Amino acid sequence: MTLEEILIQKPAERAQSTGKALEEVLLSAKNNDCLTVGVYESAKVMNVDPDIVSFCILATDEEWECDIALQIHFTLIQSFCFDNNISIVRVNDMQRLTEIVGDKAGQLEDAHCCLITNPADGSWEDPALEKMHLFCEESRSLNDWVPEITLPER
Repeated sequence: MTLEEILIQKPAERAQSTGKALEEVLLSAKNNDCLTVGVYESAKVMNVDPDIVSFCILATDEEWECDIALQIHFTLIQSFCFDNNISIVRVNDMQRLTEIVGDKAGQLEDAHCCLITNPADGSWEDPALEKMHLFCEESRSLNDWVPEITLPER
């Protein structure tokens, strides 16, 4: 989908298609071993090789909104993403994100930060990821630097 096609969508349609695209990207990245989950694991990847990071998802919900340490981590991650031209979004449904990126048992303790990385051999390309980058570009042009996305319900 081109940027023009995204822009002409109604806001509700755009939100729904963007949430679906994010879910597709997460599943594809997980299946291609291009997904890093966890604040500390993500920080390690960013520190070692920021050039392989393509996309960042920060997640919280009401239970974690007042966690000062988590908010400090988010601020540092956001700053790093801005400095390294990494697209970044927020989601507000930790449980749904955990269902998508978690293991088969559905348990994952720290899905507050997820990174989508580029494989070393460059073999993985995803049209949904391109759509997410276009969404972030559009949001930045509207001064929404960390747009919030709602993941689709199951």
